[in-house]
Order: sequence, then structure tokens, then C-alpha cells
Amino acid sequence: MSDIEPPPPRVHHLIARHAESTLWLARYIERVENLARLLDVTNTFARDADDTRNWLSILRINGDQVEFYKRHQEANQVTVADFYILDADNPTSVQTAMAAARENARTLRALISTEMWLQINVFYSRIKALSAADLTADHFTNVCAMLKEGAQAHNGITEGTFYRDQAWHFYMLGRYLERADQTTRLLDTRFHALAPRMSAGDGEVDAGQWNSLLRAAAGYHAYRREHPSGYRPREVAGFLLVNTAFPRSVGLNLAQLEWHLTQLRTRYALRGGAKALERVDTLNGALTRQTVNDLVDGRLSPFLDWMQREIAALHADIVEGFCGGG
Repeated sequence: MSDIEPPPPRVHHLIARHAESTLWLARYIERVENLARLLDVTNTFARDADDTRNWLSILRINGDQVEFYKRHQEANQVTVADFYILDADNPTSVQTAMAAARENARTLRALISTEMWLQINVFYSRIKALSAADLTADHFTNVCAMLKEGAQAHNGITEGTFYRDQAWHFYMLGRYLERADQTTRLLDTRFHALAPRMSAGDGEVDAGQWNSLLRAAAGYHAYRREHPSGYRPREVAGFLLVNTAFPRSVGLNLAQLEWHLTQLRTRYALRGGAKALERVDTLNGALTRQTVNDLVDGRLSPFLDWMQREIAALHADIVEGFCGGG
């Protein structure tokens, strides 16, 4: 047997356009699942078919009021579902997100697994086949379930088959950026309307609304395990923002972003990312339980607006640092 040690494995650096495509693939798949959950929960908890206030909240979360009212006169289950599920001209719709996800996956065909590619194509075809008849009251819940299950199947296949190299780290960065962004948007839009009503003692109505908020974040059962006695504004905000055991909390996603950025810089000796890590550090420093407690009494919305801007800037930092700003 030879005493000569084999050379270390070569590190094949990911080209910039592949890194960015991987980042966006993850973000678009997350977006499909988030939209489906939000639509489903809103449909379940809307008090009647004309509950415009509930359906308007989805438009506010995504900042889509202007674009929506160019196409529709009123926000209800039929029009909002059409806008977010069927409208291929809406840049924030399921159709657009899935088409973009598939295009990014096609660019990455040599890097992602065969199972990932096949599942994305099947999922894309099912979404393209949807029609207005599928969005009627009798079928809407099933459509939302199909969308959630398709995105979750993608996540499971990715977990089991995606090779753990640089591309995987960029994929995970995309996932955690999207989750952090969506949680801040959801909390910002729904929380400020609920906390004053809780203070006024409107408990019966608020229980359903807090339930809706937590279910839209896929956090209802986890929250009740932590807080079985009911809903308190500080506890809900703290759970969604700083509870690092909850998969969609902003705090856990920031921690995961920091880890993956560090891995790209240390394990693969990539020189970019210093600015992104500095921004994550700033966000982590600002996001503490004490901060949340202090802000709940009226200053939470400006803080969440700031966080959303910082998360968008963090995405830009990652692209600039690792992908050449393309």
C-alpha cells in the first residue's frame, strides 16, 4: 500500500449566474407555499363571502393594492384568488412564481437532482392547468392544499437529494431570506389591527383573528405548545420574531442565514459576503425579546418596515458579494 496521501478534493466554485438562480429558485418555491397558506387561511376565517377587509390584508402584505385595482373593482375571494393564482401577468402570482422557479431550475439542470427537476415540472404543469372553475368555493381549499403540498414535496425532495455543495448553501440562503421577509410582512399587516382590539377586551373575535395570523405563518400549534393559555400581543410578536425553535421566526432564519454565509466564506474561501454578514449582525443585534416587548405598544410597525428594507438589502448584499451584482 502506498504511503502517499491522496490530494484534497478540488473545490469547484459555482459560477455567479448559477448562484443567483439557486437563490431565486428557493425564494419562488417558498413564495408559492406562503401565498397558498395565506389564501387558504383567509378563506377559512373570512366571516362571509363579502369580507373585503380580510381579503384586502393579503394585498397589503404583498404591496399589491395598486396592481390589483387595475384589474378588479372589489377584493373578495373570487377576485383575489384569480389575481394570485391564475393571473400570469401579476408578478407576485403563483403562476409567475412557479414559471420563474422552473426557468431557474432549467438553468440549474446540471446542478440540481433529477428528482428535483421532475417534481418541479409536474408541479408546474398542475399549476398551469388551473382554471377559474378550480377556484370556486367547492374547490378552493383543495387547490390551496395542492399548492402547499407541491411546495412541501419540493422541499422534502431537495432535503433528500440536493448535493451539499455551494449551490445548496445559496439555495438555503434564498429559503431563509424569503421566510424572514414573509413573516415580517404578515406580522406587520395583521398585528397592528389586532393588538388594540385585544386591549379593548374584544376577546371572542380576536381569538379567531390571532388564530388566523398564526396559521398563516404555519405556527398555530407550535405557539399553543409554548403559550397554551391564550393570545397576548407580546407573546405572539415574540414568538414570530425571536423564538429560535419556530422554523419561520425571523430570529431562526437570521441565524441560518449567518451560518450559511459563514460556510461559503470559510469552507469554500469565497471572498464576498462580508457586507451581508455585517448586515445580519446588525439585524440580530436589533432583534431581541426586550426590543419586541418595548415596541409592541405602538412602535412595532416602523421596526418591521425597517426590517423588511434590511432583508431586501441583505439579498442585494448577497448578490453583489457572491454573484457580481448581476
